[in-house]
Amino acid sequence: MKKPDQTTVAQRRLEGRGGRFLTSRGSLGVLADRPAEYDVVERLTSQNEDRVASLAPLRWQRMLESPLSFLRGAALIMAEDLARGPSAPLTVQVCGDAHLSNFGIFASPERRLVFDLTDFDETDHGPFEWDVKRLVTSLVIAAESLGLRHGAQEKLARSVAREYRVAMRRFAEETRLDVWYSTLTTSSLMQEMRGSFTDVTRHRIEDVLHHLRGTDDERAYQRFVTGGENPLIVDDPPHFSHLDGTDETGLTEKILLGVVADYDATLTTDRQLLLGQFTPVDVARHVVGVGSVGTECFAVLLCGRDHRDTFFLQIKEAQRSVVAQARERISTENPAARVVHGQRVMQVTPDAFLGWGTVDVEGKERSFYVRQLYDHRASIDVTRLDDALIEAYGRVCAWTLARAHARSGTSAQIAGYIGGSPRFDEAMSDFAQAYRERNARDYRALHDAVVQGRISTGA
Repeated sequence: MKKPDQTTVAQRRLEGRGGRFLTSRGSLGVLADRPAEYDVVERLTSQNEDRVASLAPLRWQRMLESPLSFLRGAALIMAEDLARGPSAPLTVQVCGDAHLSNFGIFASPERRLVFDLTDFDETDHGPFEWDVKRLVTSLVIAAESLGLRHGAQEKLARSVAREYRVAMRRFAEETRLDVWYSTLTTSSLMQEMRGSFTDVTRHRIEDVLHHLRGTDDERAYQRFVTGGENPLIVDDPPHFSHLDGTDETGLTEKILLGVVADYDATLTTDRQLLLGQFTPVDVARHVVGVGSVGTECFAVLLCGRDHRDTFFLQIKEAQRSVVAQARERISTENPAARVVHGQRVMQVTPDAFLGWGTVDVEGKERSFYVRQLYDHRASIDVTRLDDALIEAYGRVCAWTLARAHARSGTSAQIAGYIGGSPRFDEAMSDFAQAYRERNARDYRALHDAVVQGRISTGA
């Protein structure tokens, strides 16, 4: 029998502190230069090789909406920038795309509304601070769109990084089980963050949370499903559109239904029993988000007892993560299994129907993960925020991210590395402000590419 790890929290902290000799905290604030030949537009268009070609114009449209939208769609670009610079010698299960819109509310299997990370397409093993940098950078860019001056942006970045640091130091003192089961529900959020906000700010945060944009099953059914005894998904391009035979990458409705039929082997037996009580009745392409536009993604409508007993599953193709690409690491793990395993590690209450499957398409094995769609999911509306609210929201995200990282079991080492001084906070702020400027230049480069005819928005 394996002996338990009996090293003390203090010893693990000291181990993490030793990592500063390999990579100083201050150096994490440095944004490394790119190679002279690096072409942002070329790197972005290269991703279209494994996507639905006809959706490329929509991807460019959505990325060109704002600098924040561009950042959301350019996860690969930022990952490659991060890989060129200094990284902490501590790796965890990272989200890989932890921008502010990839946090939100959804219903747990126990039907509680919880706040957590919501997107794991890019999850992988990587340096913990990569997620922190992406979160802080997205908040700084969002703050600029709201009219906040650079001084306020710097204050915001330091505040959010400090919340991550303080939360990680707290998690380092908790037992493994306490960390694993630490959940942030909408009702407990203010209690968990007690003492952090004034009464006025707390009430305003609650107001923002209550007005998060989202769609639950009942509203989705009313909007996206035809009535009557034979329910079907309503065509609503580009959000929903039915397949007409074989699509551009070789997928058919029959292949997709095969994924649903076989993936239940990755579910627990009770979920297999529940899923077996439903029958798939319709399939349609599902286009959402910014960065994932063009990846193969579909919605499946299932019926249970009768036409009033329905729910949606989402089937999405998984590919090599941007973290692995940027670190030039070849993964032997099934891409969809990587997504599912990463989500189960980082989320406290993963979707009960979360699983994966593989199919052979024209002699090539392709990997898909499956999850429930429209289960009281909601994400932040940035336009509802001001300087006080974006800081409060950012701190909630930072606490959540620290908890997700702590579940990897290295909270004490990370706490030892980042320490009790504000040096880590300053480094995250320095990086975010530098990256805000680089992101703005990249955003302009994509605009120029449209003018030059390198890419088309279909307009």
